[in-house]
Amino acid sequence: MSTLAQDIVNLLCRKGLTLGVVESATGGLISHLVTNVPGSSNYYLGSITSYSNQAKIKIVGVSEDSINRYGAVSPQVAEEMARGGRKVLNADICVADTGIAGPTGATSEKPVGLFYIGLSHKNGTFNRKHTFTGSREENKHRAAEAALSWVKEYLKSLG
Repeated sequence: MSTLAQDIVNLLCRKGLTLGVVESATGGLISHLVTNVPGSSNYYLGSITSYSNQAKIKIVGVSEDSINRYGAVSPQVAEEMARGGRKVLNADICVADTGIAGPTGATSEKPVGLFYIGLSHKNGTFNRKHTFTGSREENKHRAAEAALSWVKEYLKSLG
């Protein structure tokens, strides 16, 4: 994944863009991977680890109604996390994750390994659903990789 993070930093540099991250279920792993790249401080503005619903609401700006209506692990909340993070961090692009890493926390509708990733940029805010099957640590790593892969793909699509 270090190559993936390096690619993102290179793309951010070439495009003159900045990145912010809002993490929940990955607990800071995405930020850790990005900051392992020398020179990332020029393009990476920071992160918010909003593990609790209160942090999502009070710090990131997620609507309490969205959490009550859809649950913290939902496409709506992932998008609100990305949009709110982009605003709070003043970043050009913000990626966010919310999910159930396991082994507990699942419901009949939301299994262990379910993650939603949100991405926000001036051109719009989007989400992607992923379901991973692995241990807690494996699920966190796969979610971080999925988030970074999407950032790379998005940056490349900007031309």
